Amino acid sequence: MRVGLTGGVASGKSTVARMLVDLGAVLIDADVLAREVVAAGTPGLQRVVEEFGPEVLTPEGELDRAAMGARVFSDAGARRRLEAIVHPLVYERIAALEAEVPPGALVVHDIPLLAENDRAGDFDAVVVVDVPPELQRERMVRDRGWSEDDAASRMAAQASREQRLGVATHVVPNAGTHEDLRLAVAEVFAELVSTGPRAAG
Repeated sequence: MRVGLTGGVASGKSTVARMLVDLGAVLIDADVLAREVVAAGTPGLQRVVEEFGPEVLTPEGELDRAAMGARVFSDAGARRRLEAIVHPLVYERIAALEAEVPPGALVVHDIPLLAENDRAGDFDAVVVVDVPPELQRERMVRDRGWSEDDAASRMAAQASREQRLGVATHVVPNAGTHEDLRLAVAEVFAELVSTGPRAAG
């Protein structure tokens, strides 16, 4: 069964992902894979250098993420060129990892921009980690040391709370204690296992 997991910045999505793994789920993290396919010495990194030039490398021969980020975030064309290299490699890795999963396993795909990229239909179920926006802002300022403006702009760049909830088949509220969260995750995991593939219809 393929499950998409998403949530806004500072929602606690990574914590929920770890809890699902502890319960027996197999986690596939798109962000981790995106880093792996352009690691030093990979064909993916070689293609990025051919496309953007050696100035996107650190002296150690790794991708300079800050330099690359500055380049693609201010240039939509450059971002599309980078995505055209990275995305197919990531999907290839996802397919390979899914092929290794034992039958009957619950496979959780951690996808921060699931709602933004209209990916809900790719999965049997979509789990959204839900937090009130004011608590998201508080966590970013308190736990990450961001300014109020940084927090607001990051949230504005993501889907709204309503948009995320609109694609959810299961919601994990994360405005309470760690124990509240653990119980909510266990409940959703049990529901997913009992309903099986295509739970979302």
